[in-house]
Amino acid sequence: MSDTTLHPGLVRPRPQRLGARSRTYSVTVRALGPLALLVLWWAAAATGLLTPDVLASPAEVLRAIGELWGNGQLSDALTTSLTRSGLGLLIGLAAGLTLGITTGFTRLGDELLDSSLQTLRTIPFLSLVPLFMVWFGINETAKILLIAVATTFPMYVSTSSGVRNTDPKLIEAMRSFGMGRLALVREVVLPGALPSLLAGLRLSMTLSVIALIAAEEINATAGIGYLMSQAQSYARTDILAVCILVYGLLGLTADIVVRLLERVLMPWRTPQGAAR
Repeated sequence: MSDTTLHPGLVRPRPQRLGARSRTYSVTVRALGPLALLVLWWAAAATGLLTPDVLASPAEVLRAIGELWGNGQLSDALTTSLTRSGLGLLIGLAAGLTLGITTGFTRLGDELLDSSLQTLRTIPFLSLVPLFMVWFGINETAKILLIAVATTFPMYVSTSSGVRNTDPKLIEAMRSFGMGRLALVREVVLPGALPSLLAGLRLSMTLSVIALIAAEEINATAGIGYLMSQAQSYARTDILAVCILVYGLLGLTADIVVRLLERVLMPWRTPQGAAR
């Protein structure tokens, strides 16, 4: 006799069915939101609710892309901006990773550095723009270092937290087998902290785009920010929209890159939301 017969108030549990979704279906669903915004934008421009002096229509933006790409301005600006963002990001990731391992793995490093770094982390990086202009002038150094500062602290916090959460019993076991400190970090600590490292990488890559926007306000003579300032001077809302879309696509690309890294480096993880 079953339990539901003995206890009429009970309900027989039904196991959750996890249906595998195709990649095409997933990509289609993700594209619905941007497509809906594009349709609303086009409809508002076509009906006159959105005038060109407020925001150019999608057709005008496409023409501006063709114009900028044809005369080489867009490709040159992209190359300059990506170089600034990439160099700043690399410096920030290296600094954040090194500091995070130092404070997370050694007590002395934690006592010496963590309080100071946590204090510096609370300072908005945008407030450093005037100071960096005084220190480094208006050249590329100030722009790259501003991006580096912005991207250091997300990586530092994630790395330090991930290293601290490594199983101490596993570390002691490896030490008992004679594994050195550097090998322990490389073979045990960093692989154990990989989820936190990738989370920090995602935040840092996103912040590198935000910091790039601020950096290119420092008297830039090239880059996407320079295109925006020129378009602002001539009230070219179509070029302004192109620059904003480029910044958005850079941020989206950064997020996609980290998602791909997660799939390659941690193939055992279930994609978020797959069980719902």
